[in-house]
Amino acid sequence: MADGADLDPAERERWRLDTLREYRIMDTDREPAFDRVTKLVADLFDVPIALVSLVDDKRQWFKSSYGVNVPELPRNAGMCQFVVTDEQALVVTDPLVDARLRDNPLVTGEPFLRFYAGVPLRAYNGAILGTLCVIDRKERPAPDAREIERLEDFAAIIMAEAGLRRTVAERDEARHMLERALNFSGIATWQYDARTDRLSTQGAGAELWGSGFEATLATGNGFFDLVHPDDRAALRAILEESIANRTPYLAEYRVLNPERGVRWNAVRGDWDGQPGSATLTGVSIDITEQKSRQENANLLMRELHHRMRNLFATVSAIISLTRHAASDVDDYVERISSRLDALNRAQNVLLSANFMTGSMHALMREVEAAFPRIHWSGPDLLLPENALVAMALFFNELATNAAKHGALTGENGRVDVRWSQDEGDGEDRRFRLTWAESGGGREVVPPERTSFGTLLMERSVKNNLGGTIERHWEPGGLTVEIALPARWREA
Repeated sequence: MADGADLDPAERERWRLDTLREYRIMDTDREPAFDRVTKLVADLFDVPIALVSLVDDKRQWFKSSYGVNVPELPRNAGMCQFVVTDEQALVVTDPLVDARLRDNPLVTGEPFLRFYAGVPLRAYNGAILGTLCVIDRKERPAPDAREIERLEDFAAIIMAEAGLRRTVAERDEARHMLERALNFSGIATWQYDARTDRLSTQGAGAELWGSGFEATLATGNGFFDLVHPDDRAALRAILEESIANRTPYLAEYRVLNPERGVRWNAVRGDWDGQPGSATLTGVSIDITEQKSRQENANLLMRELHHRMRNLFATVSAIISLTRHAASDVDDYVERISSRLDALNRAQNVLLSANFMTGSMHALMREVEAAFPRIHWSGPDLLLPENALVAMALFFNELATNAAKHGALTGENGRVDVRWSQDEGDGEDRRFRLTWAESGGGREVVPPERTSFGTLLMERSVKNNLGGTIERHWEPGGLTVEIALPARWREA
């Protein structure tokens, strides 16, 4: 419940203390608004002491005190605790006969209190935060109902002032949080007066425009000094059109940030809703990262378009040339499928990386998955897209031929692939690879004619990679050696 009526005593006390903390008033400095009330109450009731007393879990602290100099007392030493506990006014005309108070040190010793009248300081939600009380050192008759009512009216004035402080504190805290959030988010808010050219900003100004931006951004003309020269004329035209037609001000522009270099900002503003208003209010947002991602996406799309064209050209050439080499339709389909599988292996490697380079080890794992008895070793290298496709086709032609005519036709046949790069960094440094078949169940002899597969391998190695290729038909199986310029860096 908002008023705490359904809470047990311990929970109700926690609720009361939480409400007291909301007001952010404990241990604050003295304030004239409160001191005027205690002085006025003391004069009105003709008492030497008047207090605005706030009670927390351990003490009663005096926000305003008239007639005493102590700032606080232990909670169990004063009389205000009973107002808080009973949640109603308390009047004591002779504490010496009150069982709760006769042994109180403020009664038995200085200042020898003999009269007390206190009313609750009631918060917006009904919680009792403390008291407004009047105290005398001599006995006096109890105040009548009208006097208690007056004291309660002054207590309401006290709480109205405290409520105003609470509202101001919450507003300042919210504004502070908003400013911090704006700073963290790279957003600045601003207001521009078109009649006076005055510009005010809040938020991430230093992040958007650089340190020392305040002096430059005091005016609209000063702002344009921070805009990239190539964007100033267009941005001025957009602002002038917005001023002339009272239309929203929307633009993206570059700024010359002295610490962060050229940055992209987006600005969104609109006019105050009052007729004839000359105040334009808006936000500026750093969109450099978004612009960078957009440029990268555009670059990637262009690169993908380029690579798709290359891929389609390669597929077209394979289809066309395979047609002349195939013996029948089934042979044609098989050859086409095999070479398209090789292209797919290359694309899988590229897709798993960055589309632009691929790992030699990743390619060999793809080849090994299709032809399990191929074993390989060598340093992992990063191959550009054209080299990766060429190597994929090269390995596919050799592996397919080994499965049909070479070592992989026998159960014990295998292929060992080894590669390395020469030491040093001279222009004659070479990448060297050996394909060695062994354990096949049949004699290996040179082919009677040059097949399309052979031409495809030579084109891949010589034309695409700028290397050399040698084939040796040894008794134990085919050996192929290639040498290329060592242009690939290690992964």
